[in-house]
Amino acid sequence: METSAPINPLRTIVVLGPTGGGKSSLAMALASRAPAEIVSADSMQVYRGMDIGTAKPSVEDRKHVAHHMLDIADPHREAPTVSDWLRGARAAMHSIHARGRIAIVVGGTNLYMRALVDGLAPIPPADESIRAELSSRTPTQLRAELEAVDPGAAARIHVNDNRRTIRALEVARLTGQSISTHQRQWGACIRDVPGDWLLVGLHWPVELINRRINARVRDMMERGFLDEVRRLAVAGPLLPQARAAVGYDELLSHVEGRVALDEAIERTAIRTRRYAKQQRTWLRRFQAVPRSLWIDATDGDPEKWAARVADNLIF
Repeated sequence: METSAPINPLRTIVVLGPTGGGKSSLAMALASRAPAEIVSADSMQVYRGMDIGTAKPSVEDRKHVAHHMLDIADPHREAPTVSDWLRGARAAMHSIHARGRIAIVVGGTNLYMRALVDGLAPIPPADESIRAELSSRTPTQLRAELEAVDPGAAARIHVNDNRRTIRALEVARLTGQSISTHQRQWGACIRDVPGDWLLVGLHWPVELINRRINARVRDMMERGFLDEVRRLAVAGPLLPQARAAVGYDELLSHVEGRVALDEAIERTAIRTRRYAKQQRTWLRRFQAVPRSLWIDATDGDPEKWAARVADNLIF
């Protein structure tokens, strides 16, 4: 889908696509064509020391192009919320625009991208009395209630993530609807993007992106993903939110002696493919946005994708 009208001056490009699909490579190729800086919209790239498994941009890429919202939290002590990320991302974008540069937002975390385009989901604030009651219960009791009232959230939220479990139960009690229902209603009503933005989406056939994902997992292992996980484990237990990152929980299970390495690697690949499937469902909601450009990425060439974007824009 081509852009409906020229966008000038362009201030923000939002790059969308499935995990392992080349979003970061496209962002770097775009930044080589115009004065730009990159804002990460990845909920796991915020953590220091979680580099290989989150496909964090390389040190070399970060030397060439300024990146924002990376390495802002300690995975053993801090768990940024979506509102924390949104506040930081908006501040970064404002400073990039103030310098007369384009902000390229590269996202794989659906919640972050929805929040950026549409604001935060309209759900109630915390209720301390409900939280106190829920906090007095055991993790097993909390999990059982979550599975009963919101199976979708139970499937997404790590079994050890009490904070998000309590929040999901709190929302259900306050509104009479599950947090999954609120998020579906919010995500189904994505508004048009601002006139100085462009959404660029990468489309991959399922079979091809799954092959890329399998190759990516193998490459991560060859580059030392297991050693990275071991270093994190030595530094102390990861917070549940950080441990929930794809691959980290699986490899930590191996480091802890509970799972064979081959099985941990296979579980990582399976979970990554499932995550890509979830992303494809969400990405379809953006395909009708007028100021968007969707690229058939099957040639695997980020420079050609960037040229397509440049052909349709006035930088």
